[in-house]
Amino acid sequence: MFIINITYKVDLAVVDQHLEAHIAYLKTQYAHGNFIASGRKEPRTGGIILSPLTDKAALLSILDQDPFKVHDLADYDLIEFIPSMTSAALDFLKP
Repeated sequence: MFIINITYKVDLAVVDQHLEAHIAYLKTQYAHGNFIASGRKEPRTGGIILSPLTDKAALLSILDQDPFKVHDLADYDLIEFIPSMTSAALDFLKP
């Protein structure tokens, strides 16, 4: 699984111009099972996405479709994470 740390590199007014398209992109990725959680950071400097994918190249290809990336609004930092312990509700995350 991957934790995607998104950091805006433009003013929030510019980010907000693309927010609706970004949300539509997220909904598509949820429907495909590529993302399992997402949300904004506080303070609002970017966001976090959790992906159950294990293929980094495939995930990078998917992230290239994000309107925030298409319009060069944010930097993306991928952190590979292999859960070794979870609550019962999140057992599905363990390999």
